[in-house]
Amino acid sequence: MNPIEMENASPAVRAVYDDICTTRGVPDVNNFWKYLANEPRMLANVWNSLKDIMGPGALDPLTKELIYTAISMSNNCDYCMASHGASARAKGADEAMMNELIAVVGLANMTNRLATAYKVPVDEAFKT
Repeated sequence: MNPIEMENASPAVRAVYDDICTTRGVPDVNNFWKYLANEPRMLANVWNSLKDIMGPGALDPLTKELIYTAISMSNNCDYCMASHGASARAKGADEAMMNELIAVVGLANMTNRLATAYKVPVDEAFKT
């Protein structure tokens, strides 16, 4: 699969690219979008979802990027770890925060697996 560069984009893809560039204040889209553009419906769907969920809401932008980075670590997605890690840093995360995030992700993955392996029932006090 090859990336779809801006100059080769169909009108539908170009419209999404233009929205990404305008929204993010960048001159070009990154590789993730260029590869998703091979399926224009997925490109539009993912962009609209990301723009909506990562936009203003109950969580602040840095928290959202840290969560995204943590999930990307758990899923072993190098691309998303790099892009959302960079975005978290741009929003104020320092190296101490990023290192602590890695520790929390590692610990959570370990304890999740232990709880699953031992089939630990959920305490009544934790149920909502």
